[in-house]
Amino acid sequence: MATHGSADHDGLDMSQIDWLPRMLTVPSLGTSPGTSEPRRSDTHLQPSLSSISFRQPESVTVVVDPSDGAGSDQVILDEQDRTVNRRLRGIHVFMITISGVLGVGIYLRSGSILRIGGPAAVLISFSAMGLLAWLVMQCIGEFLAIWPVAGALVEFVGTFVDEDLGTTVGIAYWISYCLNFAAMIVAAAGEVEFWNTSKAIQGTVILFIVPLFLVLLNSFGVQVYGFTEVIGGSVKILGAIVVTVSMIVINVGGGSEGHIGTRYYRDSSIFQYDDRAAGNWVTALFISFSIAAFSFVGVDIAAATALEARPDRKRISAEDPLNEELKQPWPFISIRFSATWTSFIAWIAYFVAGFVMTLNLPWDSDQLPEAGWLGHPGPKSDRPTDSGFVISAKQSGIKGLADLFNVILLFTALTCANTNLYVGSRTLFGLTRKIYGRKWRWLAFFGKTNSYQVPVRAMFLSCCFLWVPFLYLSPNNAKGTTIASLLEVLSQLGSVSCLIVWACECWAFIRFYHCMKAHQGELHNSPDFAHVCRFRRPGAPDYYPWRSHGQPVTMYIALGGCLFTLIVADGAALWHGFQPSLFLSAYLAPLCFLSLWFIIKTYRSGGWQNIRWELEDLSNIIEVKEKIRKLDELKDRATARDGAQQKPGWGNLWGVI
Repeated sequence: MATHGSADHDGLDMSQIDWLPRMLTVPSLGTSPGTSEPRRSDTHLQPSLSSISFRQPESVTVVVDPSDGAGSDQVILDEQDRTVNRRLRGIHVFMITISGVLGVGIYLRSGSILRIGGPAAVLISFSAMGLLAWLVMQCIGEFLAIWPVAGALVEFVGTFVDEDLGTTVGIAYWISYCLNFAAMIVAAAGEVEFWNTSKAIQGTVILFIVPLFLVLLNSFGVQVYGFTEVIGGSVKILGAIVVTVSMIVINVGGGSEGHIGTRYYRDSSIFQYDDRAAGNWVTALFISFSIAAFSFVGVDIAAATALEARPDRKRISAEDPLNEELKQPWPFISIRFSATWTSFIAWIAYFVAGFVMTLNLPWDSDQLPEAGWLGHPGPKSDRPTDSGFVISAKQSGIKGLADLFNVILLFTALTCANTNLYVGSRTLFGLTRKIYGRKWRWLAFFGKTNSYQVPVRAMFLSCCFLWVPFLYLSPNNAKGTTIASLLEVLSQLGSVSCLIVWACECWAFIRFYHCMKAHQGELHNSPDFAHVCRFRRPGAPDYYPWRSHGQPVTMYIALGGCLFTLIVADGAALWHGFQPSLFLSAYLAPLCFLSLWFIIKTYRSGGWQNIRWELEDLSNIIEVKEKIRKLDELKDRATARDGAQQKPGWGNLWGVI
């Protein structure tokens, strides 16, 4: 039991309260010795301390590692119902990320780009957006290598830029994947129409039974989910290979059209554009950037899986006794591989598939979609599909090939929807699991897990946009109608929101990078901070987990690329003529994001007149060390309970109920 000797102003001996976490009994660095006021980041959405209501003491667990001796540090754990299973291996993380990024964009968006900007726009736009995704993941991946924590993207921005901005990022990221989940269901409904199915079948099977099945599948624990993603991701990769190889066979003469080769490249320049969509080819290219960006949404999914990734407890060097302590458990291979290779693999897949599609179809084919596929999810009556690959397969005359391609597209859309539901639920779980106040306690309801440590409450709330696919059943959903415009705006809202999150993460990494550089001397002198010493000292041991490539140039190009896409490329379609739906598609997400940031800042400041537009203070080494300790504690809490895990089973159905 703790010794007597410290009491607060009410006469209560705080040292006797063994259950109270250290953050509440020990004054934080940077505060006066006599106070125990919680940090602002520990009271989310609370304007004053009077509304704070901490959780019950019996739900807090203290763990001591006996192998470390009697003087070991205690690890304060979160409650059992606010933790998840850490059972995802490296292959699971990789396949989940692949499943999210290899979506229908490769099959549907490429046709739209070909029609708007010609073959050159397809190759350049996918290459540029693939490079941007790789640059962004270098920044996010280095963060995750140090701190694989719940709500990672929220914590990084909130710690190194602005706490209110971090909360806004979390909400935007959650909405992005909720909308993308609904968009994938819409895409699946559009592919089913290829077989002339009735609206009743589409509404019953695709829009109701399939989402319900995906929710149940996600409720059987992360081990079951990870296994299904490995199977689904493998089939999806195999499907992409089948489509690409089949397109090559068609090109060399395997279809009824004979040998195609570079016929369409020779007949006209590859720098063509649709003059109804753009005034010149450069404008068409910028529009293509905006369309292609949707295809790479999902490379950041490694951040959502970090909390449930199995920690790597191996020592890097058996001769180094400090290594186990200073290099805390973290999914090293998973994060580094996903950050470095996932976006590169996606770019290879998009580039090769897009290239063979441009060889097999003329850019001005009347079968290609004239605008974004989500504006009108189903094909027009005078063409079978919006996918350039299915169009090429149908024109080849190879029996059953178009149907096979469409099955692959349908499977791709459904598995991508499954991944988006997972990411959305984990994002909401990370946002709400730390809410303590009375007024916002209803939000904390979604930050709990069931007996199998699955956030089913957050999962159900993440289905909040499932009403959107039912708009597709309306008979008045043709291009140019109100329903079609609404579908297009909502779908773009999801992808643009993800780009905003990317920009904020790059901003956070830039500030982190310069902070570590400015305080490298003080951090090197303390062994507790050896794991964040990014800049090597000659002759000193190196405990930094992983350094991303090309810094500091990489982080600046990544931020500039995100801002260019958000401000210039997304609005390029307006240069040829203003349309309200195009304006909302491009700028509704940034306007909503800035408004939400202002509202949160106003509420937490007690009024707009009290807002202090200041970023987090990274010049004070004491404050910086406190921020690092906070992130380390979040990581320790997540990894300390790895031994007590529930097994997945049918009993989880009761957990869903």
